Amino acid sequence: MKLVTFVAQGVERWGALLGGSAKALDLGAALASRGLDAPRSLLAFVERSAELETVVRACVAEADAGGAPAAHLFDAASSRLLAPLPRPPSMRDGYAFRQHVATARKNRGLEMIPEFDQFPVFYFTNHQAVTGPGDVEVEPLHLDRLDFELEAAIVIGREGRNLTAADADAHVLGLTIMNDWSARELQLQEMKLSLGPAKGKDFATSLGPWLVTLDELESARIAGPSGSAWDLTMTARVNGVEVSRGNLRDMTWTFAQIVERASYGVTLHPGDVIGSGTVGTGCFLELNGSKLTHDQWLHPGDEVELSIDRLGTLANRIVRAR
Repeated sequence: MKLVTFVAQGVERWGALLGGSAKALDLGAALASRGLDAPRSLLAFVERSAELETVVRACVAEADAGGAPAAHLFDAASSRLLAPLPRPPSMRDGYAFRQHVATARKNRGLEMIPEFDQFPVFYFTNHQAVTGPGDVEVEPLHLDRLDFELEAAIVIGREGRNLTAADADAHVLGLTIMNDWSARELQLQEMKLSLGPAKGKDFATSLGPWLVTLDELESARIAGPSGSAWDLTMTARVNGVEVSRGNLRDMTWTFAQIVERASYGVTLHPGDVIGSGTVGTGCFLELNGSKLTHDQWLHPGDEVELSIDRLGTLANRIVRAR
């Protein structure tokens, strides 16, 4: 399923895209019409997915076959997509692609850090500053070397604590695209204090355009002893020009290994979001340092499109805050 949060007729709804994605099914309305206590949001469904997934899939199959009432269907093109989870309970971001880490360090005159191979790391980012497709408002200080970061993210579907990489994938509901916006000058200043990132990252993270459940990605899955990888091409375009290309399968640490680390002594909850970290070549910080681009950063009016096979395209425009 491609699960979405969208605004239609002035109301925030949650549902699924149908067939060729021309129509969005309001799953809240569909479940209520069956006499069920319908979740009011996609997050509320994720929290009850073990209970409701079977009936939700039945609603989607019925709608795909043309059996849904017209009142439950909305034109996807004329509806406004939000982030699939506009208000996730928590959001972590990993550092899983060796190419990105090694190149970024080399560009700063640093050797590759050996601790990268010892355990996967992550930081917490602001789960209350999530945006979906569309405009991303930034303050003046964010525009000093404003950057995108091309990433994927998982959404936890089942509660878990002290998980192992061998069983972590069973706790993942699906994947989406993440753009970890970065104000590099602020980030550089604060990380000299060996803490952070904070203000260089906490102003916006974009997710979307939808959340794809793992069953839809099965043919791209690469099974391994440390959990699954997915053979999905990742690209970034700025103002229509491709600047980055990579593949999700190149994660040095799998999502399962990141989940194992994140859940050690901590309970992960349904709806928690965990990013992959930046794919190799997936930001201007790396591209500029490698001389693939020349001191290129983002400015108001710039359009950034991040695409991942089967996960869609997350399109955003930079806007100066009013």
